[in-house]
Amino acid sequence: MTDAAAPGGAPPVRWQPATIAKIVRRTPRVISFFFRPQKPFAWRPGQHADVRLTAPDGYTAQRSYSIANIAEDGEEVELAIERLDDGEVSSFFHDVAAVGDEIELKGPLGGHFVWTVEDSGPLLLVGGGSGVVPLMSMLRHRAARESSVPAALLYSSRNWDEVIFRDELLVLDAQGGGFALTFAITREAARRAQDLSRRIDPTAVQIVLAGLPATPSHAFVCGNNAFVSTAADALVATGIAPDRIRTERYGQ
Repeated sequence: MTDAAAPGGAPPVRWQPATIAKIVRRTPRVISFFFRPQKPFAWRPGQHADVRLTAPDGYTAQRSYSIANIAEDGEEVELAIERLDDGEVSSFFHDVAAVGDEIELKGPLGGHFVWTVEDSGPLLLVGGGSGVVPLMSMLRHRAARESSVPAALLYSSRNWDEVIFRDELLVLDAQGGGFALTFAITREAARRAQDLSRRIDPTAVQIVLAGLPATPSHAFVCGNNAFVSTAADALVATGIAPDRIRTERYGQ
């Protein structure tokens, strides 16, 4: 296994041991694991980390997960891991892993799908399912910096109970400060007046854009392959230039 290249001539990112410090259930299928790496590192909102599991017979499995929290939170790295029916790594974390366990972790990784308050805005975030995780890091960063950069999150979920970070997002929305939250609930009726009971399409995007003071300077879309393709096309259909849209995909 080769080390990941690091930008700007920085030392390569290497595997290191990390201890599970805390476990928090987010939804019936998503659990946040807080890892304390042996050598703490900083990261930018939107970056990810790899985890690697090694069996007694030497078999290894690794997966990439977006980092949900922000470096300002301290030395722990939060990875929100969704249970996948055929996922050997996610099944281990959901069924076996416990506080105090040690795994291998490598990060931070990725430099394309990142945003900080210095990048300004307006900022449009579009997430589907667990694709909200790197977007949550961006919003937590914005809140921690007490930024007034106009920002909107359009978050698609099958139902209310599967909205990851739901309570925290509702608090951020209630605080205002230039942030607006819209849930697109696809398999049940929306519970708030400002939410949508539909899949993300150009009409849904246009509704959210109406709440921003200008066309987004930065748009980030994250979710599974099909979701990202559909959502990115919807953004372009509403007039957002493709070079302002950054995407991150996972799964099938």
